[in-house]
Amino acid sequence: MNRKLSIKRKNKKQAKVPPRITNETVAEHREQIIAGGRKFKYPIQYARHRLVFNAIIIAIVGAFLFLVAGWVLMYPMQNSSGVAYRISRVIPLPVGSINGEAVLYSDYLASYRSSAYYLNKNPEVRLKNDGQVQLNHIKRQSLDLAERVAYARQLARQHNISISDSDVDTVIERERITANGRVSQDTYDASIKMLFGESANDYRFRTANAMLESRVAFAVDVKAKQQIEAVMAALKQGKSFDEAVGSANALSGGKANAGKSGLIDVTSKFNGLRVQGIAGLKKDEISGIMQSATADGYYIVKITEKTEKKIAFDYVHVPLQEFTAQFAKLKADGKIQEYISVPESQQP
Repeated sequence: MNRKLSIKRKNKKQAKVPPRITNETVAEHREQIIAGGRKFKYPIQYARHRLVFNAIIIAIVGAFLFLVAGWVLMYPMQNSSGVAYRISRVIPLPVGSINGEAVLYSDYLASYRSSAYYLNKNPEVRLKNDGQVQLNHIKRQSLDLAERVAYARQLARQHNISISDSDVDTVIERERITANGRVSQDTYDASIKMLFGESANDYRFRTANAMLESRVAFAVDVKAKQQIEAVMAALKQGKSFDEAVGSANALSGGKANAGKSGLIDVTSKFNGLRVQGIAGLKKDEISGIMQSATADGYYIVKITEKTEKKIAFDYVHVPLQEFTAQFAKLKADGKIQEYISVPESQQP
């Protein structure tokens, strides 16, 4: 019996011995070896696929958490740090909308940060009892300004209006001229940094926004242009400034007004009018129709007194009203949405 069992075991062992490899069986043996290695390959492939899948999931979750954190910082918390401002300059985050046009967070922060810096730098201009009231006032002003810029941007596309780098350069070149002479660009940039805590590039950004709103305001106010032209026609007929203003207002129902500047420095500004631009006129000479550097309106002036560094003049002023009226109507019609909570100003 034992002999039979041992014979069977020998037969089984002999059966497990692989046959001899020949030219005819080499392909079969190769396939057997490859098949044996697949059991080690497939688990590795499975683990690699799982690793890639997990990495994608982690990346998606991380991006989602980053977006949520960014939303909390920018909207509920209203972060106004330098980092938040830089992000808003790169990514056009909306802080609201006006008439379907996005109000950009960068426009809001540019205005708010410069005003808040000036307030903190000059404690004598703060409210004595509650500085937060003044900060809220600045927030309200900055958001209103950002909304006006957004609306101006929308109208600018309709009227084919744009602001180039050379336009901004021209304005800054004029601002570098002071009563003591022309200051260098480095000195000018340093003064901007000291006053508003912003770089030259940031100041150029705010300047371009102000210029765009001003150009749009002049472009859309056809009535103001007609009024100043009526004033000029009356002056050419020999009427006085007061008479010209009265006849122009009677015809159009406008708000043209006449006044006297008093003696002022030739390098100063008068309600947005660059005095240097009229310093070359002779005494009793009447200027042509001039636009203010801001959205203040149209001017006609006559020099009444002149020295080397100072000048006095009579003037006619026709204010711009159309852009402000359109903006007010959009607000009254509920076409302005704000994505952050900013209280209405309580400051008189």
